[in-house]
Amino acid sequence: MDDLQSFREETRQWLEANCPPSQRQPGTPEEQYWGGRRGQFASADAQLWFERMRDRGWTAPEWPTEYGGGGLTPHQGRILKEEMRRINARTPLYSLGIWMLGPALLEYGTEAQKQQHLRAIVNGEVRWCQGYSEPGAGSDLASLQTRAEDQGEHFLVNGSKIWTTSADKSDWIFCLVRTNPDVKKQEGISFLLIDMATPGVSVTPIALISGDSEFCQTFFDNVAVPKDNLVGPLNGGWSVAKALLVHERKLMAELGSDSPRKEIPLLQAARDYLEFNDGRIADAELRSNLASHEMRMHAIGLTHMRSFEERAAGAASTAALAMKYLGTEAMKNKSELLLAIMGSRGLGWEGPGFSDEELDATRLWAGSKAMTIAGGTSEIQLNVIARNVLQLPQAPAAKSKS
Repeated sequence: MDDLQSFREETRQWLEANCPPSQRQPGTPEEQYWGGRRGQFASADAQLWFERMRDRGWTAPEWPTEYGGGGLTPHQGRILKEEMRRINARTPLYSLGIWMLGPALLEYGTEAQKQQHLRAIVNGEVRWCQGYSEPGAGSDLASLQTRAEDQGEHFLVNGSKIWTTSADKSDWIFCLVRTNPDVKKQEGISFLLIDMATPGVSVTPIALISGDSEFCQTFFDNVAVPKDNLVGPLNGGWSVAKALLVHERKLMAELGSDSPRKEIPLLQAARDYLEFNDGRIADAELRSNLASHEMRMHAIGLTHMRSFEERAAGAASTAALAMKYLGTEAMKNKSELLLAIMGSRGLGWEGPGFSDEELDATRLWAGSKAMTIAGGTSEIQLNVIARNVLQLPQAPAAKSKS
């Protein structure tokens, strides 16, 4: 415990000395640094903050030092997050490579793949996107039809992926492809790494209701992919995909704690927009809903801590399976409650008469709906929890009529 307290004090001192004041306040999505060949810093301070964190290995603090990480223990990593949150330090590098692909490569990648990709991810040299969902394979991901045919020294990939976040800005894509159509669907899938600059790869952005266009459809037309880019065994990609989804769902559960938008806290919004009688919110229903939300968030925080302690102790955490559902549903409910508190002030989209925070509240509400779909819909998550956590009996298969 003394060692952790010493680490906390050293970390606090280092952050105070190295995090520029401009990087200690909420930023806009445009100010996020995602790295990659086309990555640009929003300011000199943003670049300085990134470089200092990178040089310390703290863009991926719990990764092994031999791959550019910080080599921290889970408890040290948690302390670093807490101390960054204490001073409102911005995330120096946003990266699907750090959050999702990297952990999968550490578990399933060859040493050559780790050497090629992990340090480049930590250093922000390469930006990754995810190629999972397809127009005909969303929640039933195992039904994917993008094909990778063995051509001897390489695979030939044909098909398309949908909802590939920021594919138009990314350098590489980690992709699920079908390599054997003649077996059970989960058993014929492989996990490939594809350079987006390869001939035959094309991207079309998709406009969203929130006003952003971060989602894309990605097309593969006779794309030649070296066999060295296969992660895990041939036709064993479903195991890699499931491991990666654990990290994606953890990310979805934690997104609300690192929002780049200028979100109005619920209690502050209540004071600013609602009427009070004798120190209490006059609207009894809103008062009850706000109290319920605060209790729910406290319970979720305790469950996060329990899940972390279980993982840090090397024990399987059943709570982790529920966190994606709980986190994204809580974010959606919070956005709906915020708009209810704001009333007509929460209906703005653009133009004069509304503050930036009010306009952002509307966009956060729209975006919160997508979070209950990304990484597995809430309905799918409930099925997973029922089967794997609660171990509820499965409904008997319907008998066919002869």
